[in-house]
Amino acid sequence: MHILLLLMGIIFWDNIYSQTKQVFTPEAFIQQVKQYHPVAKQANLIIEKASADLLSARGGFDPVIEMNTDSKSLDGTNYYRYSNPELKIPTPIGIEVRTGFENSNGQYINPEFTRGIASYIGVEIPLLNGLLMDKRRAVLQQAKIYQKQSEQERLVLINDLLFDAYTTYWQWTGTYQLFRIYSSYVEVADTRLRLVQMTFLNGDRAMADTIEAYTQLQSYKLLQAEAFLELNNRTLDMSWYLWAGDGSPYLLPENYVPDTSQFEMLLPLKSIEDLVKLVTDTHPQIKTYLYKLQDLAVERKLKFQNLLPIANVRANILSKDYYTYKGLDAAYFENNYKLGLTMKVPLLLRQGRGDYKKTQLEIKEVNLQISEKTWRLQTKIRQYYNEARLLQDQLRIAINMYRNFNFLLRNEELKFSQGESSLFLINSRENKVLEMQQKLIELRIKYLKAAYSIDWASGVIR
Repeated sequence: MHILLLLMGIIFWDNIYSQTKQVFTPEAFIQQVKQYHPVAKQANLIIEKASADLLSARGGFDPVIEMNTDSKSLDGTNYYRYSNPELKIPTPIGIEVRTGFENSNGQYINPEFTRGIASYIGVEIPLLNGLLMDKRRAVLQQAKIYQKQSEQERLVLINDLLFDAYTTYWQWTGTYQLFRIYSSYVEVADTRLRLVQMTFLNGDRAMADTIEAYTQLQSYKLLQAEAFLELNNRTLDMSWYLWAGDGSPYLLPENYVPDTSQFEMLLPLKSIEDLVKLVTDTHPQIKTYLYKLQDLAVERKLKFQNLLPIANVRANILSKDYYTYKGLDAAYFENNYKLGLTMKVPLLLRQGRGDYKKTQLEIKEVNLQISEKTWRLQTKIRQYYNEARLLQDQLRIAINMYRNFNFLLRNEELKFSQGESSLFLINSRENKVLEMQQKLIELRIKYLKAAYSIDWASGVIR
């Protein structure tokens, strides 16, 4: 029953491929994967998230308006009313500019406050901790670094996705080739069986020849059925990479066939020195680690600041009423100002020393990861390169052997037509030719996977 279903499927498949075929090239396939596959879209989202993080980090330098109000009234007595709208403007150099005014009135206002309206403009400057780096500047610098790093993370995802897609495409192509080869052998064996039956009926062939021809036909049909099942599975594997523009997946169209001409080509290999150099120069995974080092360098600078005492000085120029700065001379500055100094010194600095040491260890850890990952990728490149070179040599030998076996088969068929050979010898020769065709397809799949593995390990699949 299962064999019958498979044979019916094969007939259906042959009907499909008798329709107008459309060659689905690897270039068109990969372009579609890059454009519509969810993993490719997810890779693009990494960059968008990094841009959002950068926008958020820049928000740390947005001007801020604050409003403080306080009032008290008891038994009809207005004790005090106080309001203080203030504008704070952070700057990229760590200085914060402040301006605003105070409005104070009532019978019992704080003597520190000026009765009525008093406006001011001034700055707050860190003298030690926060002078060279603070949290806002660190977050902004790290967001800029992460934006560059996100592009490398996107390339890592694309590199992995396209390598898997290429591998699936060539496996589909090889399976398609094998199915077509088996189908052609079934046709030849079927024709041969009919001819042998005719000659048997005419008394020119023995019954054993018809059995030999029939057995060969059945053997090819079994191989064809197995290849048909494998081709269906590989077609479904291809469909995993096929997505429409609206985000919906779809199955590979039935009339699509692979580009078998490229399947039989030998890809040019770059020099091993150039390939190994690509790892340190352009590999996105290594560059991701390098950006991580830059991020940690900013973090280390910030943690070092935490080892320093906090010493912030505040200086304001004051004015009665709304910004009526009249006669701005030395005497004005001497008589209309407000100064302040904030000091804070942790005695043991254990938190600061611990955070700084942890950052130093993280930098050391990333450097070790870079060394290990670089050597691993370079070793993989050498392994895949050696494998690809060996498979190239094996392919050349296999192609030559196929030609020789094919010549022997044609020669045996000629001798058979002249009555000087047997169907058994023809079948033996034909099996050898088929074995070499199977071997060639297997070697080509392995070779293409090895060749693309070199590009994958080099991080250049785009």
